Amino acid sequence: MGNETAYGCNFEAALKWTKEYDSSRLTQYESARYRNYDKQYNYDNLDIYSRMYPSLEEIEQYLKEDGSKPFLLVEYCHSMGNGPGDFEDYFKMIQENDLMCGGFVWEWCDHAIYKGLSDEGKKIFYYGGDHGEKIHDGNFCMDGLVYPDRRPHNGLLEYQNVYRPARVLSYDSKNGQLIIHNYMEFDNLRDYVLAKYELSCDGDILDAGNIDLPSVPALSDGEIYLKLDIPRNGKVYLKLTYFLKNDHGLIEAGHRLGFDEILIENEDMRNQKALNLLEANSLRKSPLVEETDTSISLSGERFKYSIDKRTGMFTSIIFDGFEYLDRPAKINIYRAPTDNDMYIRNEWKKAGYDEALVRAYTICHSQVDEAVRILVKASMCAPVVQRIMDVNITWIIDGDGAITARFDVSKDDEFPDLPRFGLRLFLNKSFDKLNYYGMGPMESYRDKHRAASHGAYESSIADMHEDYIMPQENGSHYDCDLLALHSNGYSLKVVSSDSFSFNASEYTQEELELKKHNYELVKCGSTVLCIDYAMNGIGSNSCGPGVIDKYRFCENEFSFILKLVPSHE
Repeated sequence: MGNETAYGCNFEAALKWTKEYDSSRLTQYESARYRNYDKQYNYDNLDIYSRMYPSLEEIEQYLKEDGSKPFLLVEYCHSMGNGPGDFEDYFKMIQENDLMCGGFVWEWCDHAIYKGLSDEGKKIFYYGGDHGEKIHDGNFCMDGLVYPDRRPHNGLLEYQNVYRPARVLSYDSKNGQLIIHNYMEFDNLRDYVLAKYELSCDGDILDAGNIDLPSVPALSDGEIYLKLDIPRNGKVYLKLTYFLKNDHGLIEAGHRLGFDEILIENEDMRNQKALNLLEANSLRKSPLVEETDTSISLSGERFKYSIDKRTGMFTSIIFDGFEYLDRPAKINIYRAPTDNDMYIRNEWKKAGYDEALVRAYTICHSQVDEAVRILVKASMCAPVVQRIMDVNITWIIDGDGAITARFDVSKDDEFPDLPRFGLRLFLNKSFDKLNYYGMGPMESYRDKHRAASHGAYESSIADMHEDYIMPQENGSHYDCDLLALHSNGYSLKVVSSDSFSFNASEYTQEELELKKHNYELVKCGSTVLCIDYAMNGIGSNSCGPGVIDKYRFCENEFSFILKLVPSHE
């Protein structure tokens, strides 16, 4: 009946005429909800209740308290920039309730005008205001699942896998029974899909092959038996990937339709490669310690490190004569705002998160076994605001040069949810390659990782950057156990007692926030490594609801343990 206007007698009359003229057509009008509450309206000729960007709580409330008409998400999951982060949650809501009709993702493509190439060979795209016009919405036209040249955003890959044709409901590794559900409305799964499986442990592929799918009618469950030899130790995943069986319209046979990933229970589900590195003991004697009014220096057979007593952070990490750091290390609680951070970023700015620095109040060192322990009582603080958080830092440096860090954090609950918490290292730019075990190969976050899967991946630092047209936080990798960066025979390994997120970039978060177009970005001259305990969810709040509670980084008390291991071949 129209879009985004209001509701009144003219709409009621038009709806009445429409139904009298052709009663077979469904009628829908989202803006029927914008009304004068002093007047009684007639909605008898509207067949569907529809909303734009409702929260899950609002949907639940309607289904529980009303439910008189089917519910259509006329727009949802605003797909702007690095996002959205809530496809999976809306998918579950739609599938679990028969009154839910589904919905329309806003929207397909970014709208921008191609203006040629920059001096560095990057495509230049103009959006609102770039032609000098006064009336515009900035980059709010850049809200699609694909770039203006139709390259897929990672959001489109996320969408594809959430809406895959089948899902594994359960797998019993003891007897091999696998229950699979066919989400297609008409096709038998066996006629439409080819499936392959892959069994991995700590990133190593142990077994792989084809699956003979049974007959699984539309919207039904099927049973498969896949008996596999499961290792007793290690992080084990079973991955099922679905491919199109025959040519179908514009899609050729063999096109990947999506995948399922199942974590398998065993005796010790920890990544054994990460565990071995985490628990490795030093073979050399404890480091020597020298202290001045402003610094603590530690030296061993192969290394010399320095810590600033005013911050409690490393200013130098020299291993086998090579300086790893270009600038002092930092505790990091900020990120370059995404499009979906457009409202909460104002709260972050008021809180001073973008200007927060670590300040040490006391620092002392002692001998512990074959290592030196340094205890730092510190805080994160910013100009003109009260102390954001207290941070007790423990550094343990062993005779091999391995650095174990523990951060015990107590955040003032007067402050808003944190964008992130972690350690930021500015490494020599020669650290230009990495490999990791975690979720990849595309970027992944606590609420945006359904397109990614666990495995062992490698990449150049340059390829870790997702080049959004309006620069923003990008390139993070979620649920990682092990990371290693490499530079001409030198390496820096990172491991934690719990999983962590990381990103590595040629750009600082300050640069990403400052520049309005990707072709304007200037590399910082370092490899910027962020190792994060957690990061706030991505969500879709550029137009939709706020980040879903379970994806918010709202902890006020937490601890983060990680280990840094420099080495040289």
